[in-house]
Amino acid sequence: MVGREYEKDIIDRCLNSNRAEFLVVYGRRRVGKTYLIKEYFHEMFSFYATGIYNNSTKDQLKRFNQSLIRYGYEGKNRPKDWYEAFDRLEELLESDKVYRDSYSGKRVIFLDELPWMDTAKSGFRSALDSFWNSYASGKKDILLIGCGSATSWIINNLLKDKGGFYNRVTMRIHLNPFTLKECEEYFKVNNIDLPRDQIIETYMVFGGIPFYLNMYDKRYSLAQNIDSLLFNPNGQLYYEYENLLSSLFKNHQVHASIIEVLSRKRNGMTRGEIAENAFPGKGKTLTKALSELEQCGFIRKYNDYTTRKYGSIYQIIDPFMSFSIRFLKDREHESWLNYIDTPSYYSWMGLSFEQVCLLHTDQIKRKLGISGVESSQYAFKSKTSDPGAQIDLLIDRKDNVINICEDKFTKKPFEVDKEYYDNLINKKETFIKETKCRKAVRMTLVSASGLHNNAYSGIFTNVVNGDDLFE
Repeated sequence: MVGREYEKDIIDRCLNSNRAEFLVVYGRRRVGKTYLIKEYFHEMFSFYATGIYNNSTKDQLKRFNQSLIRYGYEGKNRPKDWYEAFDRLEELLESDKVYRDSYSGKRVIFLDELPWMDTAKSGFRSALDSFWNSYASGKKDILLIGCGSATSWIINNLLKDKGGFYNRVTMRIHLNPFTLKECEEYFKVNNIDLPRDQIIETYMVFGGIPFYLNMYDKRYSLAQNIDSLLFNPNGQLYYEYENLLSSLFKNHQVHASIIEVLSRKRNGMTRGEIAENAFPGKGKTLTKALSELEQCGFIRKYNDYTTRKYGSIYQIIDPFMSFSIRFLKDREHESWLNYIDTPSYYSWMGLSFEQVCLLHTDQIKRKLGISGVESSQYAFKSKTSDPGAQIDLLIDRKDNVINICEDKFTKKPFEVDKEYYDNLINKKETFIKETKCRKAVRMTLVSASGLHNNAYSGIFTNVVNGDDLFE
């Protein structure tokens, strides 16, 4: 298993504790939640069951009962409701034949895709609540693991619940996509030899999603893999963008509308701007959809430096989602090779590398030697100056320094010319003037290929290169 050291440590702690544990694992679809749990336990559980996407309560109960039988329960008929299903699970767990973890002796129950089990008016949540509170929580040798891709369901119904599950979850794992370092390790384990600039470009298309990376065919180039997986109608990921949203959200058309509206503006939009353009982008429907997209990791909510007290900006941060909207939604071309070296291609590279940098802010801070310094990340767009200025990433530090980050993805060391130098000077002066900033402002370059030294390169106080993003 590549990476996931922090997550494995949490599971270790659950097994070593002297109390019942309720561990919740959540995160973006395809990020590897099920794989993490199954690999850790070598698929050896006291009981394992998974929900079925878009199926009725009867079908969910039938599947659950089949799992009960597989693990040793002797009943045959489908339970009449979820209360009876969990009563049967209690009987199974009390059996002398029930499997116990060989290391800890605990009885491990893994319920995968909980949100899919919770069909309308099924009573699933109440039954699960009863199972935990009236039975499992009193058993020191039980580890209950609940998992789901519908992150908003997990957060709202388990982690933030004010009813039966209030403060009942004892441990949680929010599983994030791989970092660049973990992607590199993953490719090495699978005997795929890629230089780091191509790993970055792979990240710009697929993000750090293990499910997508697992489909990479080492016999082909990156461009050929993109064609084969995403542009070929028979490709494994040809319909992934559509399926991704529909499998997570009941009213996924609302979420798709928001994502497509946000894709028009690289730095994001305010809620009001989204409401003006998205359909049906109004009221509670919009608020709920924005929250769900943020919880699933597809967008982020952040503040502009000058308006941080008065509203938020929403921005797409999922590389695969951004790539799909830009190149796959309308299917203008049949091959990725038709895009390469076009203006659209280079425009996409610039935007996508900014996303990569944003997702690796911790690595940037580490290179700057400020890992232990508290900071906030903002953007900035001038309101009054002419010419104006726009900054995509500001690192506002508690040690009275602000780093203005310029992100550049080039095949050769980035070279600053006179025009770009003047632009940077204007950007810095405009920011200081409009914000009345009294902190030290440092120009910072994040460049995939480093910086070419010349008469103008001294404008940058710090340089973070591509290799630094892999630390």
